[in-house]
Amino acid sequence: MKVLLIGSGGREHALAWKLAQSPLMTEFYAAPGNPGIGEHAVLVPIDIADHEAVAAFCKDKAIDFVVVGPEAPLVAGIADRLRADGLVVFGPSAAAAQLEGSKGFTKDICARYDIPTGAYQRFNNAPKAKAYIRAQGAPIVVKADGLAAGKGVTVAMTLDEALAAVDDCFEGAFGAAGAEVVVEAYLDGEEASFFCLCDGKHALPLATAQDHKRVGEGDTGVNTGGMGAYSPAPVMTAEMVERTMKEIIEPTMRGMAESGHPFSGVFFAGLMITRKGPELIEYNVRFGDPECQVMMMRLKSDLLPLLLATANGTLDQVKAEWSDDPALTVVMASKGYPAAYEKNTPILSLPDAGKGEKVFHAGTALKDGALVATGGRVLNVTATGGTVAEAKDRAYALLDRVTWENGFCRRDIGWRAIEREKA
Repeated sequence: MKVLLIGSGGREHALAWKLAQSPLMTEFYAAPGNPGIGEHAVLVPIDIADHEAVAAFCKDKAIDFVVVGPEAPLVAGIADRLRADGLVVFGPSAAAAQLEGSKGFTKDICARYDIPTGAYQRFNNAPKAKAYIRAQGAPIVVKADGLAAGKGVTVAMTLDEALAAVDDCFEGAFGAAGAEVVVEAYLDGEEASFFCLCDGKHALPLATAQDHKRVGEGDTGVNTGGMGAYSPAPVMTAEMVERTMKEIIEPTMRGMAESGHPFSGVFFAGLMITRKGPELIEYNVRFGDPECQVMMMRLKSDLLPLLLATANGTLDQVKAEWSDDPALTVVMASKGYPAAYEKNTPILSLPDAGKGEKVFHAGTALKDGALVATGGRVLNVTATGGTVAEAKDRAYALLDRVTWENGFCRRDIGWRAIEREKA
């Protein structure tokens, strides 16, 4: 098969690494990719926002299958454009991608199909949003409705913080994403990420993970796109997975089909496990980043047939096998992230990874033949182990051999699971 992977981040490097292992693969391209992805695929310098250019490339190379990594092109309708040419595409239509593209859309689906989630209201102006917040009190959650690269959510512990978050949205901190705001109840519990392939009619549960969103150790500081993750998430017991499928995934799948937007792709359900059970915080319509990195390390099956079955509507005919060994990834970010940071800082050397270890590239580029950091989140240093504690030790030992002066990381990734292992 001739395959094109769309995207350039750590998630796409993990997908490329796994897809490249498939015996079905004959030619593999990535647009635009990154230096890590370039080890596995031919990099194509196309602007992925230019759907016509992507379609022309697919026609020119007789591409059989397109895997779309990031959310922005999906929300912008790249899957629809490529399917119009008869291409087989992994990723939802623009209409179905609204599950991530609009927080309000998702909340409305939850309300219509009785999917457990925090109570909410939608607002298109600041005074009404603030009046509602004052009536509800803190803690409370304020979300920019649209795509804000993982940064449009404020879990406000005080009223002042919530009111300031409303101002940020309506004053343009998140661009068009903040033109509407969703205010929702604060859910108390433990967060988990749940992944499930869906072809519109059938669903195949994948793996669970736990992300570390806050920039500082002990889960302090501002929210980021994710500073590290591990899989599986111990809080997601077999019973919790079963309940999530029955109470959240299946009604969503049914609801999307009934509303004329059948969902084909990967459901990434951000969950809060509360006293009542699993409740939906949000949906994403692509693999998580950095959750994808730990899931691909644990996946024993060939990824390509799984994604192909999702795109072709034959998900009931495949299954996924997983290693029992946990995997853990630590994000190395540019100093200053998630605020302003210096770009093009030199990464002098990366360590050779042993068995069950991998350094995934997230925000890197080659400048004059030298590796530089171009993003906020730059490297995902990943390892497996017999326990989460062992996977953590291996990941940090690998990370300590990276030579990059401008990098920083959290040193406590996996702390919840490690406390459980000790108990």
